[in-house]
Amino acid sequence: MNSASWIGTRRSCLCYAAAGGLTTLLSRPSVAAGTISNEVDVYLGAQIRKLRIPGMALAVVHEGRVVLARNYGTASVEFGKPVNADTVFAVNSITKAFTGIAAMRLAERGRLDLIAPIARYLSDLPQAWRNVTMRQLLSHMSGIPDIMRAPTIETNAAAAWAWVLEQPNIFAPGIRFHYCQTNYTLAQRVLNTLENRAVDAPLALEQIKLVGMTHTAYGDAYDVIPNRAPTYRWAASGSVVDGYSVSASGAPRELKATVERFLPFRRASTGLNSTALDLASWVAAIDGGGLLSPAARETMWTPTAFTGGKTGQWGLGWQVFARGRQRAVGMTGGGRAAAFYYPEHRLGIVILTNLAGAYPEDMVDKVASIFVPSLDLSGIPALRIELEERGYHRAALAAADIEARAPSLCWPEMELNDWGYRLLSNGRASDALDIFKLVAAKFPRSANAHDSLAQAYRVNGDIRSSVAAYKRALVLDPANESARQKLADMERP
Repeated sequence: MNSASWIGTRRSCLCYAAAGGLTTLLSRPSVAAGTISNEVDVYLGAQIRKLRIPGMALAVVHEGRVVLARNYGTASVEFGKPVNADTVFAVNSITKAFTGIAAMRLAERGRLDLIAPIARYLSDLPQAWRNVTMRQLLSHMSGIPDIMRAPTIETNAAAAWAWVLEQPNIFAPGIRFHYCQTNYTLAQRVLNTLENRAVDAPLALEQIKLVGMTHTAYGDAYDVIPNRAPTYRWAASGSVVDGYSVSASGAPRELKATVERFLPFRRASTGLNSTALDLASWVAAIDGGGLLSPAARETMWTPTAFTGGKTGQWGLGWQVFARGRQRAVGMTGGGRAAAFYYPEHRLGIVILTNLAGAYPEDMVDKVASIFVPSLDLSGIPALRIELEERGYHRAALAAADIEARAPSLCWPEMELNDWGYRLLSNGRASDALDIFKLVAAKFPRSANAHDSLAQAYRVNGDIRSSVAAYKRALVLDPANESARQKLADMERP
């Protein structure tokens, strides 16, 4: 690792109880910097203990340079190996942000039209796919069926592709959001066709070389990648409803290893592995204009509009979140990795872990506010900090307090909804229900809000309330066949 990317030379150690590991830290040689780094350690240490995260790495970029690096806990539980600067983590869907940059680099050179039908670049597409644009692919608005449902998704690429070609579209392009990995497989094919490469060739290699990311590579659990930390998850025993554990949040859980396979045709959407410092160097290159011009960056970070005119929370391979009058842009991966950038403050936060379900995206705003106290954390960041400290049962009251301080605040439905599902995935069903109640109250005419609320009631065992919420969702969206089926299941004697 290039020592020039490190700030200072003093090293110290921090022990924490979550994994019993020894953590090597890097400190900046000033009192103010020491205060900041200590505050970061206290906050992240508490999150590590609370979520029982075996290992974590942090890197912070400010004004184009790495200003703080931290390594906590255990990279390999089996061998007791600590996380260090060279520990490589799976970053999963952060790969999509690399794909967004790859697309913009071609668009910037006039070789790719983001709003042209992809049929201009690819032949032999189903008729329903031909008018989809690259912008709609990269922002998950295509309506194309998801290849992840193919029976051979991890074993036979040709069969998986043949399967998805035969499926009907879910909706007309641009109507609404639908997270779908087929979008990125198609984007991969378009970009590689333009570059005269094999259709399944990886897209990030140019960026990796330009930035000098010597610890970044494609691969999955079947590949040998030096210094890669295994990925773990906490598995709960007991019943599962709709794929979510109904065990209480404090119920015993067992640490399990995860095994993932990403065939080459999926590697525009996932499959990269990296270190926190490599990703920090990448963020610094974006900040400094080394990968894209400022105009191209703004195009990439502009949320795509639906056909009805309303904008979503996705730009091109990047999610875009309002932070007061400013923004946070970035991507998350596998519930274990997050890389975010605050353009107006030129601040980047990278948090990588080896625990699926750590959801470090819920930590980045707090870490960012430690470095930039003026960062506007009204809205969801303020609500998250408040509820984590004082309990999720206060969701409605805390939201009202935040609204009183920021009368012009508009709550983003999708971001709130995603937060609720992260809580469900973490076995925090009761906390998730409080968030979904809030979403339904703020968006009373949203079929999706009531559908999610119904699911949360069902996971929490409140069947009567779940039935009522599903009925409300169907009134708002009679075409919701999934809600109709679940309602029939619950009403069946």
